[in-house]
Amino acid sequence: MAAAIELERLLAAVELRCSLCLQFFSEPVRIAGCSHSFCRRCISRYRAGRPGPGCPLCREGFELRDLRPNRELAALLSLIPPELSEEKLETEDEPSGAVVFGDRSSAGGRPGEKEEEIWESSKLPEISAETIPLLRRDLSKTKEYKSQIKSQITRDFCCMKEYVERQERSTLMFIEQEQKAAQQKIEETIHQLTDSKAQTSNLPYEGSLSIMYKITLDEKLNVVKSAVEDLKRKLEMLLLEKYPQQFPPVQPPNSYQETSVCSSPPESAAEIPDLVIPSQFSQWAEDVTFDHTRANERLALTAQNSRVVVSSHPTWYEPTPRRFCISQVMCSQSFSTGCHYWEVITKDSDGWAVGVAHEMIGKRDKLGRTEHSWCVEWLGSKKQLSAWHKDQETLLHKDKPLRVGVFLELQKQTVSFYSITDREILLHTFELSTSHPLYPAFWLYSLERNGSLTLSHPNRR
Repeated sequence: MAAAIELERLLAAVELRCSLCLQFFSEPVRIAGCSHSFCRRCISRYRAGRPGPGCPLCREGFELRDLRPNRELAALLSLIPPELSEEKLETEDEPSGAVVFGDRSSAGGRPGEKEEEIWESSKLPEISAETIPLLRRDLSKTKEYKSQIKSQITRDFCCMKEYVERQERSTLMFIEQEQKAAQQKIEETIHQLTDSKAQTSNLPYEGSLSIMYKITLDEKLNVVKSAVEDLKRKLEMLLLEKYPQQFPPVQPPNSYQETSVCSSPPESAAEIPDLVIPSQFSQWAEDVTFDHTRANERLALTAQNSRVVVSSHPTWYEPTPRRFCISQVMCSQSFSTGCHYWEVITKDSDGWAVGVAHEMIGKRDKLGRTEHSWCVEWLGSKKQLSAWHKDQETLLHKDKPLRVGVFLELQKQTVSFYSITDREILLHTFELSTSHPLYPAFWLYSLERNGSLTLSHPNRR
């Protein structure tokens, strides 16, 4: 390859055409005195027809006996591809595009002095009568296409603008509601302590509650802030992907890497809506939400209980006897008949289990390790996907799903798990052995900070 490149450069740098016939050299010779090269036939004819002239290029005098074979040029010419070297040489005395020798006096020079004049004739292409209408039709199509593209871009940006404005309103409303709820809770606690004439020893408890509510509110506000920043990054990535020339990146591409902190206010602002793709389960899609009475205190519920996030501080919940002692949570909805389908986004956690469980699962029972719970789980440390029931593991030998779909078919007493990409890919199917109502259940056992699972209503049709 390197040799071919060097040869190409050499051929481009060396003049391989005779200045008299403008064709590749044929039997190249050089004049001994000035070393200019010509075809033997061309320079012989030039010299024979004009007694006493010098070199056509420098006017230095020479005789036919002064011509020497130019072996270097001959060697280079042998390297030219055959289709080029077979180019027909002009043989006429004054061919079109070749050299014309005339009297210099006709060009305003001194009388009697000869010099060459090189000219090339050019001919404009003839345009038939049918060509102009075709060109006009192409121009019309180009204008129409431009109009369509502009309309599409306008619609795209209007949709994005409407989406961002809607998320802005929802986010601000979410922050306002959370602040009011925290303030009301603190005021109620202070009022209760005042009415009961709490003793002095109880006064520090008021401060600890205030700090607790403040931490909880701060966490939620940080989640919202992270969601807004994540939305901004994703919008930038979307624009850079769809309009790379109009929006050149101002930072290196790796600065837009997707983060694992991906929380959202009420309408899941962290997620740009997915493309609409076909789904075989749309008719059975359910809107499910996490149950705060079953959530472990290490898990914080956000986005109207559609997102569960691993919290850096214990979350304050009302005490209930059913609250999990391990980092698990169930949904509020249960199903005892019919077919039901829901999806959960799993890409933001590196250790999770998604499944269904009986209502009476113990607060210390692990999902998939009991007789009345079934799940698939991803173990990030081992990069291993498996299915669990009655403490029995089935390795699935598949990559990590970024979104998991759960199809509960109670007539057939089965539950199936799917990896959702541009289609549903079956991961595993369990046969159920219970007639009790079943609840969606989840486990974030890696407990990495800000790891999360998000319930997502299928937007496929």
